[in-house]
Amino acid sequence: MFIRLQNLAERGARMIQSTPKSLRLHIGLFGRRNVGKSSLLNAILRQQVSIVSDVPGTTTDPVEKPMELLPLGPVQFIDTAGVDDDGALGELRIGKTRQVFDRTDLAILITDCPELGSYERQILGELETRKIPSVVVLNKVDIHASSHAANPDGFIRVSAKTGQGLNDLREALLKNAPADFMDNSALISDLVPPGELAILVVPIDKEAPKGRLIMPQVQAIRDLLDGDAMCMVVKERELKAALDRLKSRPKLVVTDSQAFLKVAADTPDDVPLTSFSILMSRFKGDLTEQVRGLRAIETLASGDKVLVAEACGHHPIGEDIGRVKIPRWLTQYVGAKLDFVHVQGHDFPEDLSPYKLVIHCGACMCNRREMLGRIANCRRQDVPITNYGLAIAYSLGILPRALSPFPAALASLTEAAKTTYAHTR
Repeated sequence: MFIRLQNLAERGARMIQSTPKSLRLHIGLFGRRNVGKSSLLNAILRQQVSIVSDVPGTTTDPVEKPMELLPLGPVQFIDTAGVDDDGALGELRIGKTRQVFDRTDLAILITDCPELGSYERQILGELETRKIPSVVVLNKVDIHASSHAANPDGFIRVSAKTGQGLNDLREALLKNAPADFMDNSALISDLVPPGELAILVVPIDKEAPKGRLIMPQVQAIRDLLDGDAMCMVVKERELKAALDRLKSRPKLVVTDSQAFLKVAADTPDDVPLTSFSILMSRFKGDLTEQVRGLRAIETLASGDKVLVAEACGHHPIGEDIGRVKIPRWLTQYVGAKLDFVHVQGHDFPEDLSPYKLVIHCGACMCNRREMLGRIANCRRQDVPITNYGLAIAYSLGILPRALSPFPAALASLTEAAKTTYAHTR
């Protein structure tokens, strides 16, 4: 019996860990050095995840830990270095901490003093600018009981050492969690009614991970099943035969963007068609804004810099979509040699002024907060941003077809831009 219970516990732990990082609520811990950020994280998790010592600056790189924080569900805690770090290394650590703002959905500001100083006010100002909800924690109430007798408005009094106030902190996190995290959005099920069929076209080539599907494909299958719809999964060369065998039309065909041309040719005109990447643009980012970004393609000239951003850190192969295929298709469309710059993971530049266009992947490895933050940064600097699937559809001349399930997004192109597009085709 004990072994069976242990196996069930281990299985449950594996299920908790299996939720993709990008779908978790990202909770960032911020504050000065030695206020107890790492100690508080360890207390919440009930395990020694972050190294703790009395030496200021013990935490260097951000420490991330997934867990199931009920009733919120799957979350990702991010412990950061102190914002008051000094020296050359300190500046690097602070830079890493600033990057965490980009992917934080909910922030915990930790202090050990009832009166907020300049560092705390700076953090709160940054959070307010980014519209990131926050909880202010007054830590070490067991040590500084007399000085912490008066509880400032809105502060959560805790002791990472004794556990005092942790339940209050959990309630505060639940209360301040972003509404869009609590309200589950659909990837594809809103496009395919219950009982109807979607066909998912999944090429199996060198870029396909061995023995498994990529995350957007898996998410699409699960979302369709959750919505009581049906799905058929085929390779691109099997699509036509699959369509011929059906008694009625599918409600939607979704393809990997790299197979757009063949899939578009084999899919009847009256069947809506799009790509996994475009679905992810709507799910993780702002589809309308990224469609608008396509207008910049018509203004590109020889030597212009184009930033290609990929959220994951996979090792590129010979025909990599971001490094080979998109540059090739876009260069052919523009008819001029462009300067493509590539970044991966969280290394998205703060200064976007050198670039005429940003082309982002589907962001399956980003949470929505980080993706929306990148889009907002582009908007602030007046640099257009679009998406892998959208850029491919545009450069191959099938954008209206690829946006057929999203008429509002297609309408976001100005009449002038659509006229220019039609003329160049």
